[in-house]
Amino acid sequence: KRQYGDSPFDIQPVDGAGLSDLNLAYFEHEYLVKAFSEEVLDANDRSLEEQLAATKMVVAAYNPIPTVLGILTLGKNPQYFIPGAYLQFLRIDGSEMSDEIIDSLEIKGSISSMLERLSNKLFAHNRTAVQIGSELTEQRTYLYPPEAIRHLAWNAIMHRNYNNKITNAPVRLNWFNDRINIISPGGLFGQATSENIGTQGITDYRNPNLAEAMKIVGHIQKFGIGIPLSKKLLVEAGHPEPEFEFNTVVSVTINRFKSTE
Repeated sequence: KRQYGDSPFDIQPVDGAGLSDLNLAYFEHEYLVKAFSEEVLDANDRSLEEQLAATKMVVAAYNPIPTVLGILTLGKNPQYFIPGAYLQFLRIDGSEMSDEIIDSLEIKGSISSMLERLSNKLFAHNRTAVQIGSELTEQRTYLYPPEAIRHLAWNAIMHRNYNNKITNAPVRLNWFNDRINIISPGGLFGQATSENIGTQGITDYRNPNLAEAMKIVGHIQKFGIGIPLSKKLLVEAGHPEPEFEFNTVVSVTINRFKSTE
């Protein structure tokens, strides 16, 4: 307890997990290539265990127990060890949870796999209108700015509480006819408050190492811009700013259009 108590939860060891539970081929041939330059890798004579420890995927080279980060990023079946580490997608034909569900999917797997599958699902439902301009160029109009939805969904996955002693609830994305609601288990963390959330320059990370891993593989371009950029994109497209609610979860609602009232 003394050894791990002050460490971020995302680099604490996962009981019962071993190297055989990690996709080591993905780590060697994809993750490391993105994490380090070719020159660094060529000069690197570290063992696999040392490389895993250096990237915080395992506790230590001499004690290669996968961390929460390792299981989420490289795990063959992360949900076996962290049951709530998935996203529940619902497309509801109406404005109430009791209305007909026309599409549903439990999106599981490693973080990269989840985000790729979620991106495909969001694209499928974010129908577009295509106009051919005078110079034969296409102009596409989406129901919602795709990048705004992605940033808010990625934030929900990145900042959620993965401690299964506290919650096994998934991230939920409920797509209604008039809005999208995203719910992330775990309340606000650190210096983030209901007053300053989304303020550029003010950010904090419940899972700082997971955030870094998501940046390495290209899911995040720059820290701290997700919510401000989403707000900007939504307003530019004629939507109101996203609405946040906080308690034991963080809930964000993206309304389809501004009210005419």
